[in-house]
Amino acid sequence: MSEELKTFVNITFYLVALINPLSKVFFLSSAIRGREQWSSLATVSVRASGTAFLILLAFALLGDVLFKQVFHVELYSFQVVGGIVLFVSGFKALNKGVFFEEEEGDRLLDLSVVPLASPLIAGPATITGVISFSAQYGMPRTLAATFIAILFNFIAMLLTGFLYRLLRHYNLIGALIRITGLIVSTIAVQMVLAGLKAWHSTLALPAKLPGAGG
Repeated sequence: MSEELKTFVNITFYLVALINPLSKVFFLSSAIRGREQWSSLATVSVRASGTAFLILLAFALLGDVLFKQVFHVELYSFQVVGGIVLFVSGFKALNKGVFFEEEEGDRLLDLSVVPLASPLIAGPATITGVISFSAQYGMPRTLAATFIAILFNFIAMLLTGFLYRLLRHYNLIGALIRITGLIVSTIAVQMVLAGLKAWHSTLALPAKLPGAGG
């Protein structure tokens, strides 16, 4: 495998981990009530995936300029905040066995944009990822990886019924939620550390004393 292909695969898998398709399966399975809502699953999946991709596309294209020129915020600050938000979600899954809690009475179609498209798919961590990868690896590679990651999540959403029944049959739901929460929390810590490392690298080096050797 060439180095470029390996980098592309790593970016894609990282974005899949940030999007966390398994959490969308659990969210949809708990939000869907009745046969009528199950019939709208495909529509909801398309709407949520398309909206999320457009959000991530906008941030990949304009995010770096938007933060630096408009809000005067450096990327490392967004990495730290995104990591903290992601850690809260992961720790909640690890501790309580749930990623997100929907309000009682919400219709499935009403959930397709908020919270499903954002922040569940295009959340702070995923937005931080696409901005960072665009600056580091280039726009075409990042957008292609983002599209594949969202496509993977889209397929998982369409298979919500099958996957949920399969996991429930083998009593794997609780264990997988907590394992996924541990992985998500680990990624969150890594994001915070990366942001702190980037911030530390911007600190001015101490001035050399007059007459010092070297």
